[in-house]
Amino acid sequence: MEMVNITIDGIKTQVPSGTTVLEAAKSLNIDIPTLCFLKGLNAVGACRVCVVEVQGARALQASCVLPVAEGMVVKTATAKVREARKGIMELILARHERECLTCSRNLNCELQKLSEEMGVGEIPYEGSNLNYTVDETSAAIVRDQNKCILCGRCISVCKKVQGTGAIDFARRGVKTTVTTAFDKSLGDVKCINCGQCIKICPVGALREKDDTEKVWDALGNDKVHVVVQTAPAVRVALGEEFGMPVGTNVEGKMIAALKRLGFNKVFDTNFSADLTILEEGTELLGRLNNGGKLPLITSCSPGWIKFCEHNHHDFIENLSSCKSPQQMFGAVAKTYYAEKAEIDPKDIFVVSIMPCTAKKYEAGREEMSVDGNVDVDAVLTTRELAKMIKQARINFPAIEEGTYDSILGDSTGAGVIFGATGGVMEAALRTVADILTGEDLKNIEYTAVRGMEGIKEATVRIKDMDVKVAVAHGTANADRLLDRIRSGEANYHFVEVMGCPGGCINGGGQPIIMDKEKTEEVKQLRAQGLYTIDQSRKRRKSHENPEVKALYDEYMEKPNSHKAHHLLHTHYTKRDRV
Repeated sequence: MEMVNITIDGIKTQVPSGTTVLEAAKSLNIDIPTLCFLKGLNAVGACRVCVVEVQGARALQASCVLPVAEGMVVKTATAKVREARKGIMELILARHERECLTCSRNLNCELQKLSEEMGVGEIPYEGSNLNYTVDETSAAIVRDQNKCILCGRCISVCKKVQGTGAIDFARRGVKTTVTTAFDKSLGDVKCINCGQCIKICPVGALREKDDTEKVWDALGNDKVHVVVQTAPAVRVALGEEFGMPVGTNVEGKMIAALKRLGFNKVFDTNFSADLTILEEGTELLGRLNNGGKLPLITSCSPGWIKFCEHNHHDFIENLSSCKSPQQMFGAVAKTYYAEKAEIDPKDIFVVSIMPCTAKKYEAGREEMSVDGNVDVDAVLTTRELAKMIKQARINFPAIEEGTYDSILGDSTGAGVIFGATGGVMEAALRTVADILTGEDLKNIEYTAVRGMEGIKEATVRIKDMDVKVAVAHGTANADRLLDRIRSGEANYHFVEVMGCPGGCINGGGQPIIMDKEKTEEVKQLRAQGLYTIDQSRKRRKSHENPEVKALYDEYMEKPNSHKAHHLLHTHYTKRDRV
């Protein structure tokens, strides 16, 4: 490898040819500010905040796209550089809607943080205020172009990571904007509501649709019985909103906080994750034994489902007919639980705490109801729950530990790992293997489907059968996997797809990661938190869940029964490709 000699702020070093000045500076622990830059995703030098002074150059250079050269001498903090960066920030802020106190990203905004660090005070420029109408047509995402700084991050993640391309730059000059095809509303295009654009946005131009007031109203209504379910990935991320280490399991504190907020019952989505495995595993065995459509593809991720409905009409029949765990829980809560508790289903208000913004969209789908009752009434993200806890002035790190309520609160380790990519596959294999062999197998660590590789493949030997499986996370990876299946290059029995990179642990509703370079580390720590919970559980297979067994014995007879299909299964819709 060819090495290049350079000097940065008086420090001589050697770096590989092709390295950027920004990367070289980082290797020396020299911090250069960035705003539009994201390593491996968005390196365009658009914002110019990362400018540096290069000896012999006529003008300041954007370090994020400037390759090193032999003998280069760089200065990163001269008066000229500091003044230029401050001026750049002032120009960005001149066009930005500066309503920080009422912004969803207040105190968690990269623009705000850099402005403070650079000593930006009054804005000397009169910006062109374009007064965009805030787009609230999406069921999940609010788009406010008045706050957009045109960094292009959202466009990059939507195109390159998610393969959706629902948004792009349009127009020129001061009229440049980020918008959809033909300036349609976000709710009218192929956006899959995954929320990865929200997490990547450095400001508040994109945010989830806030349903906290809707939930506060329900909690304040004595005539409504309000129950809540908590998704697996929430318990290893919620603590971050209160300064706790990444990956900390705050399940007990979360339950106690929810009860303090006034929920009548606190249940667990892990229960319905176990239920999903019984239904989906039985569906897989049925297709294997009866010549059904293969591969069977999971249906837990609503962002993935909408992506498939828009882009892969020929695979809709491959999708499992199972509702997601969120929707299964709501259906069971308003039927089985309603009967057991002797409550009119119309008086039950089901709230979901989810790591996923697309769950808001999913809850509003017309298919997601039973006998006139919607499965889920409101969905809150992890961030929204943290907001409610703070509004209630609850000292979350100091709160006592609570436990889930019975009937819909018990779960196994298999239900827990749903939150990480490969988790649904591993949970399903644990149950399917026991059913096929008729044994209580002890070797249940299917590590081949774990990890952050975009597409994972494995062949699992169960009894006398080789079960071929694949796992994809991030819809661009799903795109590539389906192309391989379609061409005949790959052949599987069962495929898991999660819409977000890393699965639910990195869902669009999870805590914002301010230092984007730590994203992979954060995903790993959250995933490890889930696997640690799984390992600590006495029961680690979904079919061992006693409350799920009781549900079948008392109410639905068996998995895939007529009643189970009525409550827990659904269908999908072909959608326009634009």
